[in-house]
Amino acid sequence: MAATDADLGAPDELSEREREAVEAQLFRLADDEYVQAERYTFWQVRAPTLESDLAVANNAQDELGHARLWYDAIQQLGYSEESLLWESEPDDFQHSTLVELPFSEGDWGDAILRGYLYDVAEEIRLAALEESSYEAIRNRTSRIQGEEDYHVEHAQNWLRRMADDEEASRRVQAALDRLYPYALTLFEPVGEVHGDGDDAVAGVEDDIVDLGIRDATLDEMRAEWAERTTAFLTDLGFEVPEDAEPVTPTGRDNEHTEHWHDLHEEMVSSYRNLGRHEATTLMDDE
Repeated sequence: MAATDADLGAPDELSEREREAVEAQLFRLADDEYVQAERYTFWQVRAPTLESDLAVANNAQDELGHARLWYDAIQQLGYSEESLLWESEPDDFQHSTLVELPFSEGDWGDAILRGYLYDVAEEIRLAALEESSYEAIRNRTSRIQGEEDYHVEHAQNWLRRMADDEEASRRVQAALDRLYPYALTLFEPVGEVHGDGDDAVAGVEDDIVDLGIRDATLDEMRAEWAERTTAFLTDLGFEVPEDAEPVTPTGRDNEHTEHWHDLHEEMVSSYRNLGRHEATTLMDDE
């Protein structure tokens, strides 16, 4: 997509305010995808069919590829791969707490429902970034959207199948009741929020929209997500929790559940146990 009249320019041309807003949006995108991909790997060779095993492996690969695109954009701002990932600390990350939760052992309904809630949110978020004023976000968005559409379709097909089975339907409903408040954290602000209630000011979140980095507010995206997911799930006979509130910690505030610390340790252990000081590249990008 071509540059807009309000294009922010190259990474080294950003003002302090612009850079802070760009980073806030990029870290949210990258961290969500990275941790979601890591959690998906649990289901490889555990899914109920060979076809679904391959599908969830493909989803994990897609999300990891998306994370790499976003982290690459962050690196253009002067960060290194090592500092972002392998030499990071758990509270460096701003991913939603939804993606860090371990899956319920053997509960395919949990995996499918969670993927559906996440991927619909991702579709909405990407649509709001299509005309981003920051070129690195704008260009990457168009490369990712087709794969996210497939993820939503895959989850919807499974939910239709499970809605027709009494036991599977019960499991999906239990997952919906449990996960919905965590899914709402996808639409929580990063950074500091000043004030309470209607007087709250989200700071950098306002800048993200005012600077054209994203063309929808968190409230607008959350409303669209709630409308879409509620319409689809209720049509299948599921009951979506009413008046649910996002759990705390949200993850966007760099605070996480106890599950994240164990997963983070797993993710960085090989690098640290081998005494690495830089990321190892097996094959250069062409």
